[in-house]
Amino acid sequence: MTRIKIVVAGATGRMGETLLRAIAASKDFTLHGALERADHPDLGNDAGTLAGLKPMGVALSDDPLMALKDAQVLVDFTSPQYSVELAALAAQARIVHVLGTTGLSANDDEKIRAAARHAVIVKSGNMSLGVNLLAAFAKQAAKALPGFDIEIVEMHHRKKVDAPSGTAFLLGRAAAEGRNISLENSAVKSRDGHTGAREEETIGFASLRGGTVVGEHDVIFAGEGERVVLRHVAEDRSIFATGALTAARWGQGKKPGLYAMADVLGL
Repeated sequence: MTRIKIVVAGATGRMGETLLRAIAASKDFTLHGALERADHPDLGNDAGTLAGLKPMGVALSDDPLMALKDAQVLVDFTSPQYSVELAALAAQARIVHVLGTTGLSANDDEKIRAAARHAVIVKSGNMSLGVNLLAAFAKQAAKALPGFDIEIVEMHHRKKVDAPSGTAFLLGRAAAEGRNISLENSAVKSRDGHTGAREEETIGFASLRGGTVVGEHDVIFAGEGERVVLRHVAEDRSIFATGALTAARWGQGKKPGLYAMADVLGL
């Protein structure tokens, strides 16, 4: 069986190293490129060795053009600015781009949609298979419980830089779709001081940060005298790598376009 040639962006980060371990353990992927920023001190060293694995025969590089040459997939959990740059390059190379970066702006999203006219992009605020199933449940619950208030609570490790999390927005967007409302117009991202009574048809977000928490998300439907809580707890980052590689396999041979994990899972 011919292995799928994959490039990992942000190869020395938390998710990058997790992806390298998953690729090393897989039977259908081979590491083709490993990317990092231009000032990274370990450029030129073997990516596998840097991740505590056996040498993988791929040196850490800051040259995406060379890394993407002859590749079939780019997996990207980096930063908004870098992801937008990589989306354009992956589109030029006509390869699958699995995009898990969070904190993207509306302008960033527009550039990514433009790149998706020429390549397959699977974009998600969370690559976990369980979280994306939870999003489907949240959409269904929001539709079935029209009189219930919706609140989303998320917690992550102390080093996470964006809030609310991309996963929280993914879940909020699913709930908004269930209510046939716009998340942009209904989201309440913070509360402080004398805020007044809760407005109807809003979706509240609360963000907690601390310790080494990988990721916890609750979607709360609060009604008169009862609550329904949908919950996902991530215990290991390997679940995100598993989802990303599932998306990478699924994207092979698909028509150019912007896809979500819901498409990958057939939801």
